[in-house]
Amino acid sequence: MNEWMLVARREIVTQLRTKAFVTGLIITAVLVAAVSFAPKLLDGPNSYTLGTVNSQRLPLEAAAPDSEFTWRAFSDEAAAKRAVLAKDVDAVLVNGTKVLTDGEIDDQLGVLLQSVNREAKLGAAGVSIPPLKMVSVGADTRYQAARTGLAVVLVIVLFMMLIGQVGMVAMGVVEEKGSRIVEILLSTLRPWQLFGGKIVGLGAVGLINLVTILTVGLAASMASGIAGDFPPGMPGLVAGVVVWFVLGYAFFATLAGAFASLVSRLEEVNSVLTPVIMVIMVSYFVAFYATIDPTGTPAMVMSYVPPFSSIVMPVRMAATEVPLWQAGLAMAAMVAAVLAALAFGAKVYQRAVLRTGARVRLGDVARMR
Repeated sequence: MNEWMLVARREIVTQLRTKAFVTGLIITAVLVAAVSFAPKLLDGPNSYTLGTVNSQRLPLEAAAPDSEFTWRAFSDEAAAKRAVLAKDVDAVLVNGTKVLTDGEIDDQLGVLLQSVNREAKLGAAGVSIPPLKMVSVGADTRYQAARTGLAVVLVIVLFMMLIGQVGMVAMGVVEEKGSRIVEILLSTLRPWQLFGGKIVGLGAVGLINLVTILTVGLAASMASGIAGDFPPGMPGLVAGVVVWFVLGYAFFATLAGAFASLVSRLEEVNSVLTPVIMVIMVSYFVAFYATIDPTGTPAMVMSYVPPFSSIVMPVRMAATEVPLWQAGLAMAAMVAAVLAALAFGAKVYQRAVLRTGARVRLGDVARMR
């Protein structure tokens, strides 16, 4: 294990000392912070469409001059409900006593309605006025916009991280094989120590990138105020994202390193990595679909099937509430897939990494004893 850790430490130190890594990390942190502040910087004046049923329009413009209000009158409460569910209006004031909404009402709009209604009635009657009753006629969608935004950002981050780290593993294996350094290293190390140390070391580098992105993103979101729109359970979601990244990286990096050991030239890396890249791409497209319809059949099925689940399941967890048993079942299947990939990849690497020259066929490696 000491030799295995030495290899991992070498990979970590080598990457951390490069200007490209430091520069890339800084640029990534700046971009993540900019994205977190963008909604506030680009946010224009609030615009609301409101309705009334047997009620007077409230003078909201005086209380919120920077917001825009459009009013519609409805003949009865049933028509108002249909308009709310159809998203034609944001809220409807009914009989001056209650407000119909589709899910949780916008915080700013709710405060405006309550305060202006109380002031208007106090001025007219001079008595204590009960607050407006907020009635949701649809599902609770207060966090849906935030969940969708988080899911979209997450699928892009996981895709870029996996593609980048998998490529680094493959390139590292081919560079060592092509320069014959691997022959020197294997004179004192076992193949599994060299192969495992490289995967762990470069995985740790990727984990540093991911943790930096998550930390900067959360800190910037809190500073900009948009963190208030995040759904509950964010610590669990962040922890889940890290675990799923580790599992996905372990699977794809193991296969990428094994396939890369079949060739001796950097020009051949792309050809042997095609199957791995294609699987990652399919996972990416399904995960993007999951941001739109996280409860749809394709998203649900693929979130259980490894290795697609390594991207699809954390995106589903961000886009909607996923029962704990479903996440646990998908994670158990992914762990089994990772163990199988490690067993397969270690054998391929051990049998092919010292065979220089022409490209080694995977079938020939499988038949070797």
